[in-house]
Amino acid sequence: MTLFHNMISTALGIPVWQVENTIKLLQEGASIPFISRYRKEATGTLDEVQVENIALKQEELTEIQKRKTTILNTIEEQGVLTDALRKRIEETWELPVLEDIYLPFRPKRRTRAEIAREKGLEPLATHIFLKQNENYEMVLKNYFNEQVQSQEDALNGAQDIIAEWVNENETVRNITRQHFERYAVIESKLIKGKETEGIKYQDYFEFSEPLKRCASYRLLAMRRAEAEKIVRVSINANYEDDLIDKVKRNLIKGSGTNSDIVERAIDDGYKRLLKPTIETEFANFSKINADEDSIELFKENLRQLLLASPLGQKRVLAIDPGFRTGCKVVCLDAQGNLLHNENIFPHPPAMKKSEAAAKLRKMVEAYKIEAIAIGNGTASRETEQFVTSQSYDRELQVFVVSEQGASIYSASKIAREEFPHYDVTVRGAVSIGRRLIDPLAELVKIDPKSIGVGQYQHDVDQTKLKKSLDQTVINCVNKVGVDVNTASTYLLTYISGLGPQLAQNIVDYRSENGPFTSRVELKKVPRMGAKTFEQAAGFLRIRGGSNPLDNTAVHPESYSVVQKMSKDLKCKLQDLIGNKEIQAQIDINKYVTPEVGLPTLNDIVEELKKPGRDPRKQIKVFQFDPNIRTIEDLREGMILPGIVGNITNFGAFVDLGIKENGLIHLSEMADEFVSDPSKYVKIHQQLHVKIVSIDTSRKRIQLSIRNIEQ
Repeated sequence: MTLFHNMISTALGIPVWQVENTIKLLQEGASIPFISRYRKEATGTLDEVQVENIALKQEELTEIQKRKTTILNTIEEQGVLTDALRKRIEETWELPVLEDIYLPFRPKRRTRAEIAREKGLEPLATHIFLKQNENYEMVLKNYFNEQVQSQEDALNGAQDIIAEWVNENETVRNITRQHFERYAVIESKLIKGKETEGIKYQDYFEFSEPLKRCASYRLLAMRRAEAEKIVRVSINANYEDDLIDKVKRNLIKGSGTNSDIVERAIDDGYKRLLKPTIETEFANFSKINADEDSIELFKENLRQLLLASPLGQKRVLAIDPGFRTGCKVVCLDAQGNLLHNENIFPHPPAMKKSEAAAKLRKMVEAYKIEAIAIGNGTASRETEQFVTSQSYDRELQVFVVSEQGASIYSASKIAREEFPHYDVTVRGAVSIGRRLIDPLAELVKIDPKSIGVGQYQHDVDQTKLKKSLDQTVINCVNKVGVDVNTASTYLLTYISGLGPQLAQNIVDYRSENGPFTSRVELKKVPRMGAKTFEQAAGFLRIRGGSNPLDNTAVHPESYSVVQKMSKDLKCKLQDLIGNKEIQAQIDINKYVTPEVGLPTLNDIVEELKKPGRDPRKQIKVFQFDPNIRTIEDLREGMILPGIVGNITNFGAFVDLGIKENGLIHLSEMADEFVSDPSKYVKIHQQLHVKIVSIDTSRKRIQLSIRNIEQ
């Protein structure tokens, strides 16, 4: 295990002691958010990304160790495991190298070489390979038998065995890998007759690019087109003759007829065995790397989306707009509970504008509405214009809210459990309204893949994607914290240390006993043990409870520290919280102990300054250009307001308030080279963009933010 610590330290550039302490906490069952927030002294203030990377690296090395154990056991069972071979395997931590070492010992199916061995031709192959200056005729007759009755049979069999040795030779495999690393090319070619069906992949009908320069989104696009049987994708190496010559120089050590057999075996072994294997290896590794790039991008987009600005606890009227079927309207209280729902028909074909306006004003007044949320789907702009043109008995903020994934939620098991007596249209409108109040609390109910951010999320390794996105959701939920008296079961599930069962137990306890009045009361929840309480308590908030610290990120284990501060300053605990003048008198060095160091004390003081502060930014009202309704209204050179809807590795898509989104390509983000678009734009960012070009037939809009003041 110490070996793992050293290797992880070297790989991640993190001191060994920090790695050791972090792994120890993880093995004790501590969650990543808990470790990064409340165990800073132990980890040396590692953040959640660093802690997660340590956990992932530990898992990776553990899997390699399991593979090594399997390999050692297999070779030992064959009775050929030497001390030198064991040492080499134990000291190898790169999977390709490990598999190369194992290849000659791997149990084989009945290959051509295996059949030749059964015919007794391995000694002949050995003789030809080791004595290349000699001529095979001298020994050939010694290998004739019932199964080998001609010179051709003997030589073909020996060649098959040598070809397999070529494939299994570590040096040869390394030479081939190095050549592929430098010269491998990925190519895609259209399958005849698929021109119309695969028109969206036309960029890859005849495509070729060095593999090492192929961007992840292009590789994933080709692989998707291949899966849909539109193109054929292959990986080949340029200068292949040079590679084969290099292999021959390494293996051919003579000039007799034996060496001619070896040369033919090398050609055969490379073409039939080695080349397909290395091509597959590079195809797999390139896919893994593309998956990792895509998953990292998805994680960052999801993090931004989940931490989007909330409106907060206000009474909201939410509208799921539509033409023919009308607009579904729901009224929600400040906690997002459904109070009322009905349909209005302000648009064609019904065109009941006066009736719709009267209903709208009545609902705003009756339910004391403070803000209006409008879904950004069909009829969104028309509904926004209709809503903002009305007069109400109060000031109202109107927001356009992303509908991505709302239909998935409305038909889900979670939605049916929440609203068993309402149809999908009501559930969808409720989701739109709740997204405005608190996007994090609502979006955790939806599979992240359905939220509409990222690229090629259905094409990447689904197990890795789910694990990565789940951890992202957990990190976001715990970063914000949740009100234990209003949070849904689904939101509580993601709190550090909890899970579906404990989350449900909390909600059940709350229903039976009323709101929690203190964090200590959480210990009464069934199955809430001391360890779980330790993991979860700091992320659960209780507003208006008996202890004001219960509505802060200060962990209960540190309450005594704050109480001592209060006592030393001769003030009440509630007077210390939020009072900068009193807090300025705190000398945190006085409170350092072996258990509580400066990192924790600094966090405590920061939390006391702004207790219960939501780390998310404040929401801002946004309006699209009222003169732009369709792509036909756009003109090159226009500067328009927009909202970033999605970020990919090649740029960002921006909602301009019309059906088609525009693309800001990397080259149009800055005057400098841009490798990471998320450094220049964020999900849901409101910005101004310039129209660079419009392709009406293909519904493509090119945008720029270069030299535009935001």
